[in-house]
Amino acid sequence: MQTSALRLAALAAAMTVVAAIGCKKVEHANGEVTRNWTPPQQDAYLGVPATEVRSAIEKRLASAPPSSINADAWKHVKRLYKTFPSGMLWLTEKGAHEPRVDALLNAVADADSDAIRLDAFPLVDLSRSLDAVHKSKPTADQLADADLMLSSTYVIYGESMLTGQINPAGLAQNWHINTQEEKVDSALTLTLREDDFGAGLVRMRPQDPGYDSLRTQFIRLRDQVAHGLSWDTIPAGKQLKPGDNDSPARLAALRTRLMAEGYLSDSSATATAASDSGMAGSADSSSSDSAARTTTKRAKKTARPSANRTGPGVYDRHLAAAVADFQAHHSIGVDSMLGKETVDAMNVSPTYRLAQVAANLERYRWMPRSLGSRYVIVNVPQFHLEAFDSGQKALEMKVIVGQEYEDKATPVFSDSMEFVVFRPYWNITDAIAAKEIWPKVNSDPGYLAANNMEVYNDHGTRRVRQLPGPKNSLGLVKFMFPNDFNIYLHDTPNDELFKKDVRAFSHGCIRVEKPAELAQWVLGWDADKVQQAMHDGPNNKQVNLPKKIPVYIVYFTTYARGGQLYFGNDLYDRDSKLVQQVQDVAVQSPETLKALESLRQMAKS
Repeated sequence: MQTSALRLAALAAAMTVVAAIGCKKVEHANGEVTRNWTPPQQDAYLGVPATEVRSAIEKRLASAPPSSINADAWKHVKRLYKTFPSGMLWLTEKGAHEPRVDALLNAVADADSDAIRLDAFPLVDLSRSLDAVHKSKPTADQLADADLMLSSTYVIYGESMLTGQINPAGLAQNWHINTQEEKVDSALTLTLREDDFGAGLVRMRPQDPGYDSLRTQFIRLRDQVAHGLSWDTIPAGKQLKPGDNDSPARLAALRTRLMAEGYLSDSSATATAASDSGMAGSADSSSSDSAARTTTKRAKKTARPSANRTGPGVYDRHLAAAVADFQAHHSIGVDSMLGKETVDAMNVSPTYRLAQVAANLERYRWMPRSLGSRYVIVNVPQFHLEAFDSGQKALEMKVIVGQEYEDKATPVFSDSMEFVVFRPYWNITDAIAAKEIWPKVNSDPGYLAANNMEVYNDHGTRRVRQLPGPKNSLGLVKFMFPNDFNIYLHDTPNDELFKKDVRAFSHGCIRVEKPAELAQWVLGWDADKVQQAMHDGPNNKQVNLPKKIPVYIVYFTTYARGGQLYFGNDLYDRDSKLVQQVQDVAVQSPETLKALESLRQMAKS
């Protein structure tokens, strides 16, 4: 990995390139994408016969990749030239193809705001090769080097946006969604052929509103960190409820911490706001996220009965209201009390929070570029399900996910929902039966009957299942997308758990808050037909979907709602290793900021 000083040198060199080729601003066309561009056919490049240049390119492609380009990127570069074998991709008879090279350099500079690592690009070698092209008499080898370096830069940009820069396999992510590396070459070819190449480069980043919103929050938080956002550690101490006394110094640290991120302005302003609105906290009530509204309402209930005592040593209702707001934004059970979990979350540094956002931008890039026209997505740390149809959200609800144990953690994967089962049996797995069922049966012979269970013969194996009905652990309907993890969505008779803010209670499967509404949406049935099947229909009735629906079980620990940044619950500690990988790119050095700004200014000239 290059040092920050080397990155600065690379960017400074790239600025020289921009000035040398006389960049022009590319207007992004709206409307239909057209792909009519092909490399220009010509007899010579800057006075060098085209045959000599093509021969030089072929010779370079047959050799090992330059030291600044990894083997994977070089593989894609080779495939790109096989698709366009007739000439160079970036140079014309007069030199660099100005609009397209300009668009590429701008895209690379903008990628820094996606938390894309710029030291992955061969900027130093690119600068040197383009500088050689603009000398009076470049050789065929120099022309070939320039074209290959531009192609390599393009490939690295495209692959970084399309599949991410980090392989999740070695970072304890339990990520089993295909990044679709096999589609990279096709995407690179199609984008290169676009007439509005700059717009095509922009479209290589995830085209998801969630990604765009999170990227906006990343830019905002990065700017705040760059301008000195920081906070001191809140000392450990006893749990506080509204009206409790505590050390004035500790409460002063709490006030300062809450003010740093805008959860608390000052005592008089907070008091006025609380008096006028009767609300504890400022969670975005206009958001469509029902969980956020619920936690805010719960915060009101806990803050209102607090004593109206004030003073430097009192945990008053205004502090409690701000704490409740913080809890709602950090997936902590909203109770307005200052406990250890809340203090620990407040003591996480802003640079770590920034790196968490960068880590989740990378997770977005691990996702397929198209999720389908109709799909379901479950974000485990958010305890939330959304269903989309033609790009529009059609349904959303709370979910309960796997417990925080390794053998019960809900994995990240995707598959296709194929059928629904009304009034299902719960076929208890051997592992669950061995740990939870048989020990209880041994100590209480009446346990099976009391829990509506029976022993049955499954191809010679003695197993346990729970009979269908309203007390069945799967409820009255389950949604099946056959997968290697034996994970599915299902109803539950225990609705009380949905009232909790942190909902990790299952054996790995996912319980849904609105099973009837989900059944209506996936099957296209009306409400009465679904209710009939759930309550009065035959047991274990399978109904195939008219068309399979993709289901994505994902793990995003940061997300944006209503223009605000939220942190999910990192249930399975999957952030720590990934955050370590992106920390140095999340926080910009002053030198990099200066170089990037100069690069953009040069590009506008």
